[in-house]
Amino acid sequence: MFKIGPYTIDSQVILAPMAGVTDRPFRQLCKRMGAGLVVSEMVTSDTRLWKSRKSTYRLNHTGEVEPRSIQIAGGDPEMMADAAVMNVQRGAQIIDINMGCPAKKVCNKAAGSALLKDEQLVSDILHAVTEAVDVPVTLKIRTGWDTNNKNALSVAHIAEDAGIQALAVHGRTRSCGYKGEAEYDTIASIAEAISIPVFANGDITSPEKALKVLQHTGCSAVMIGRAAQGRPWLLREIDHYLRTGTILPPPKLEEVKSTLLAHLQELHSFYGDYLGVRIARKHVGWYLQNKPDGSNFRKRFNIIETAAEQASAIEEYFDNALNNGVAA
Repeated sequence: MFKIGPYTIDSQVILAPMAGVTDRPFRQLCKRMGAGLVVSEMVTSDTRLWKSRKSTYRLNHTGEVEPRSIQIAGGDPEMMADAAVMNVQRGAQIIDINMGCPAKKVCNKAAGSALLKDEQLVSDILHAVTEAVDVPVTLKIRTGWDTNNKNALSVAHIAEDAGIQALAVHGRTRSCGYKGEAEYDTIASIAEAISIPVFANGDITSPEKALKVLQHTGCSAVMIGRAAQGRPWLLREIDHYLRTGTILPPPKLEEVKSTLLAHLQELHSFYGDYLGVRIARKHVGWYLQNKPDGSNFRKRFNIIETAAEQASAIEEYFDNALNNGVAA
């Protein structure tokens, strides 16, 4: 248990913000599965783009479980401050700043992890945002720009001095992308050096790994990203293990089926039939990537054009699996 501003976070498991993944339906599912905090997809700080279809969905937090944490990205202090203010007006209770995204289209706009190159600009952005809003501001970073330029410790001190109230560290440099081993030693040195909560992110794929990383780094929580795609129950399994030291059995096929069908329904409801059907395809691919005949089923599923047919196809797939005695 730890605090971010006035909010007590009662689980050491946090869902990482992931563009194209952590939309409102997925966030709400992960919260129900045991995440102490879920963070929105990255929203651009260029408010002129907020009328785009993508931003309209990313800015929709209706009915969301509190505290609502909204991530913003950009490279201009004034625009970032304005975006933070406007998000708070729309219901954000925590503002998260993205300085961790390695995507070229983000870095080419001097945002995301590209900002780590310029510590003065980092400081200017953090001060501008923390001074503009009266809600807690958190930050996500990587360990540096590349293996020759690891400055996460310096940025962590800048963040604490600027009033940042929690820091998530992905244990890789920007140039590493998602390759190589996560640098838990670097994360540990940061957690030791600053007094705000630090979240360890990168390669945490099991309850046992989560505990090892927490013990090694001394962090307040682990942040789970790609490992939760198609496995939202991983958050529950990690939370349970950290609390009790016991491993939960994997979900039975009936639960996987009901979880996926409920997720599908939320996607269709949130995005509408046309877009919901298309976005559902990637989530179904993640859920079924290691299931029997999952690959063949996905090929058939990806050409289905209606929400009702998608739900029927999932029902049929799982009913066949259950009838054939597949356990999970």
